[in-house]
Amino acid sequence: MHPILDKLQNEIRDSLSGLSAEQTQLRPLTDPAKWSIQQVMEHLLLTYRSSCAVVEGRVAKGTPTKASPDMRQRVAQFAVFQCGYFPTGRRAPAMVTPPDAGEAVAGEVLAVRAAELLERFDRLTAEMEGLFGRKRAISHGVLGPLGAQQWRRFQLMHGQHHLRQVCAIRAAHGLSRGSDRQG
Repeated sequence: MHPILDKLQNEIRDSLSGLSAEQTQLRPLTDPAKWSIQQVMEHLLLTYRSSCAVVEGRVAKGTPTKASPDMRQRVAQFAVFQCGYFPTGRRAPAMVTPPDAGEAVAGEVLAVRAAELLERFDRLTAEMEGLFGRKRAISHGVLGPLGAQQWRRFQLMHGQHHLRQVCAIRAAHGLSRGSDRQG
């Protein structure tokens, strides 16, 4: 697996380590209307599925997008990829908004689901890179056309943004992460 996606997979596993299905239903104490841990992860899983479908479609076409980033997208790409800034406060698009209720799932199960999708995404981006090299091959809804490496980096930064939320919920409820435990 590409090191960027491997890092993300490890951070997901660590963030969800030891959480029961009941604990993944916990929400921020400061705003119980915000997503639960499971909803945060369901959002990430939806984005991974969506990204896989988009990459798969572009690879099947065999040609990179002809779109070029506009000035706003170039500024956003610079902020995200060069400065490491990931904006907060955006509402998730409907297609990647998790449902309010569903079957409660343990952290380990969510981590396995994420690992499976990230492995698929890794295979697809490697194929995309093989076909298109470093070209901006596929457009992101906000950032515009991105290459394979940018797509990987986006997944890492987006995932880390949401994993900070998971860790904050854990901390607020007194649940330490696997890496936080003293042995």
